[in-house]
Amino acid sequence: MRFWVSVSLLPFCAVMASAQAPSTPWKSAAAAHRANELTLARLQPEHDSIAKALRIYWKPLQASAEESTLTWMNGCQKQVMNVDVDRSRKVLSIRVTQVPEYKEYECVNTRGSSKPVWTTGHGLAIGDAPDRVLKLYGAPDSRSPSTKGGQQLELLYYAFDWAGPDVPQVMQVLCTPEKDGKPGQVVEITLAGPSL
Repeated sequence: MRFWVSVSLLPFCAVMASAQAPSTPWKSAAAAHRANELTLARLQPEHDSIAKALRIYWKPLQASAEESTLTWMNGCQKQVMNVDVDRSRKVLSIRVTQVPEYKEYECVNTRGSSKPVWTTGHGLAIGDAPDRVLKLYGAPDSRSPSTKGGQQLELLYYAFDWAGPDVPQVMQVLCTPEKDGKPGQVVEITLAGPSL
C-alpha cells in the first residue's frame, strides 16, 4: 500500500514542477537578449576624460570654438568621430559617422587594414547590417524613420536606464533602409551619458 501512495504522488509533483518551470527560462532568455553598451571607440561617456581620447587618437582634426566638441577623421574608412565634453573635460557623448564624400584627408594606413577602428564594446561598427544591431542589443526601445542630409534613414533608439545610473544611458544607431534587395547598413552610432 505504501508503494501505491508514493507512486500516486509522483504525477502530482511533476505537474507542480512543470507549472513553475516556464517562468524561469523565459526570463533568462529575455535577459540574455538584452544588452547595454559601455563604450564607443574605446571611450565611455560620463566616465572618461578627453585626456584618454588624446592618448589614444592624438591631436583632434578640429575643435569647436568653445572646445566642447572635438573631431577626429579616419580617412581610410571615411568616418568622422565627434566627442562632446563638458567644462571639466569629461566625455559626454561620442558619435561616429560615415562620411563617404569626405575627400580632404587621404588614407595614410600603410598596413592596408580594413578592420573597423571605432566600434562599440560589443563590436558594432559602421557598415554593419541593421540585423547585427538587433542580435547584439535586442529589440530597440523605439524604431522610427529619420532623415539626415536628405537621406532616408531608420533610427534605432536604446535606453539603458535599466542597467543603472553609472553606465551610458542612450545609444542611437542610424541605418540606411533595405533597397532593391540590398540590406541596409549602419551609418552612424551615438553613445551618450545621462547628462545629455
